[in-house]
This record gives sequence, structure tokens and C-alpha cells, in this order.
Amino acid sequence: MKLFKFTKKFRDAEDGAVTVDWVVLTAAIVGLGLAVMSTVRGGANGLASKISTGLGSISVSTN
Repeated sequence: MKLFKFTKKFRDAEDGAVTVDWVVLTAAIVGLGLAVMSTVRGGANGLASKISTGLGSISVSTN
């Protein structure tokens, strides 16, 4: 009888389902972050290169 009670209790428990929901939600957030990062990376590298070139061409005079 204990085995049947344990099996019914295990079947009715919803803790695992909540954990799966959180894992899926976290994976979606991480995936979205990676997609945004890969999209923005090219523009950020180009902008950094332009800023570096612009700052490199400035001469500073000392008195």
C-alpha cells in the first residue's frame, strides 16, 4: 500500500513542472540575450573602430 501512496503522491506533485517552466524561461532569456549580442556586435565594433581612428588623429599640444 505504501508503494501505491508514494506513486500517487509522485504523480500529483507539480514541483517538477514548475522547475521545467523556469528552465525553459531562463533558456529563452539567455537565447534572446545571445541573439541581441550577436546582432549588436558588428555595429559596436565598427563604431569603436571609428572612435579609435578619430581619437588617434587628434594631436594634443602642450604649452
